[in-house]
Parts: sequence; structure tokens; C-alpha cells
Amino acid sequence: MRQNELTVHGIGIGLRQAIAEPLLTSTLPELQFVELHPENYVQRGGRFRVLLERARARWPILTHGLSLGFGAVEPAEPQYVAQLKRFLAEVNAPWHSEHLCFSSADGVMLHDLLPLPFTRAAVRVAVERIRELRDALERPIAVENISYYAHAGTPELDEADFMLEVLERSDALLLLDVNNIYVNSKNHGLDAQRFLSRMPAERVVQIHIAGHSVRPDGTLIDTHGAAVRDEVYALLEDALRRVGRVPVLLERDQSFPDFAELSAEVVRLHALYTRVTGATWP
Repeated sequence: MRQNELTVHGIGIGLRQAIAEPLLTSTLPELQFVELHPENYVQRGGRFRVLLERARARWPILTHGLSLGFGAVEPAEPQYVAQLKRFLAEVNAPWHSEHLCFSSADGVMLHDLLPLPFTRAAVRVAVERIRELRDALERPIAVENISYYAHAGTPELDEADFMLEVLERSDALLLLDVNNIYVNSKNHGLDAQRFLSRMPAERVVQIHIAGHSVRPDGTLIDTHGAAVRDEVYALLEDALRRVGRVPVLLERDQSFPDFAELSAEVVRLHALYTRVTGATWP
């Protein structure tokens, strides 16, 4: 699958419990899809199932995992993967995305997205995990670049080279997180534009954009708990000029404002998207 084969476009938002009711009763024509974390829905009923069915009735569903980080030394737990496969088929997910990170060790969830060492050994492990998951799910896999705040050991590759080796050797798709690129560039003295230019546009099937916080010492933290900053909007525009009409998700996971404020961000993103890509809906 490549971007010219996509059927989901435009601006989306994450289906989160805190905003579910105003989201599902909204009349926001600029909203074109929702994204969810399967971990919240696999073999789960009640309110979660009701919200899922209401969302499916209105929008396409994209899925983004939190528990199968591709740095895991051990293969994913087969029972969960089988359940995930059924769920993805149910919601007709065009691909499934996960993070290029550690998210578990020795069968224990870390509840965080920890960076991998930028080494060739880590490339080999990530490629193996990606191929295993793709084959088990029988569905394309998209890999997301993460934000990180320290190097996990001495790097053998820079971040862009590391990403490129993983993508090419696994033949994976790319979920490009623009805010993570910006955060890493500021925290580690990197060139965000150069990193963006090196990512293979033909593999990008989705973009994430989010807000971040700035600590007193100037460190940027990818919180998903604030409005998107103008500098990140500018980087998003550059990304869209390179990759075209891929779906763009506004990530908000905490410190939720009034839904009208989130809606205004969606409208702003939609205006940028249509201006850059030439899309003419809604």
C-alpha cells in the first residue's frame, strides 16, 4: 500500500472518553475520520463498544497501537495479536500503526514509549517484529517516529538513518509524527527540515500533529496536552507539500479544553490541508 491507494484523507481526531460525547454529537464537516487505540476496545463491551459503533456509523476508523512497540526482544503475545487481527477486520482498518520504541520488557508493559538505541542490532530486532506483526495481522504496518529525551546508549546511526534502515528492510509504511520531529530537533540540536526531507514520502500514509510543553530549562515535552504551536503548523505544511493528501490526526490525550476550542483547531488544520493539497471537500 502507498499513499495513492488511500481512501482516508483530511483531518481527524482521536476518539477519547473525555471528549467522546461532544465529538459524537458534533456537526463538524471538516472532521473526516477518527483514530483509536485498539487496546481500549479489544474484547471490551459496555460504553466502549457503544461509542465505537456510534463513531463507525459516521467516520472511517484508523487504529494506532500502544502496546506492541517494535523494540521488544520477544515476539508479541499470540493471543492478543489474534484478537487484534479480528478487531482490525471488524473496523476495516486500512493499516495498523505502532511506535518504533520499547513499550514492554519480559512481558511487562512499561506504560511509556522508550527510545531504541540507534544501532544496527536494534534495526534487526525492529525489522523482525514488524514483519512478524504484518504477517500475523495480514495487514500493512505503519511505523511512527517517537520523541525521545536521551540516547539509549551510544548511537551507531543518526535518527534519520535508523528510521530509513528499519523502513526499507521491513518494507513498512510510515506514520510521520511532525510534532515529534520538531521536539527532537529542539531538544537535540537537529535540523527538522533535513530530517523531514530524508523521510521517504512514498511510504507516508498518515501524519500526527500535537501540542507540547516547554520546561523552564527550555526542554520540550511531547505532552499531547496543549494546542499545536505555529512552528509545528509550519512543519506540517512542509510535510504535506511533500507527501500529499494523507490523513492528518490532531492528537489530544490530556488537559482537554472546551470542545469548541478543539473544533477550532480542526478547522484551522482543514484550511491548511485544503490550501496545500488542493482538496475541495467538505
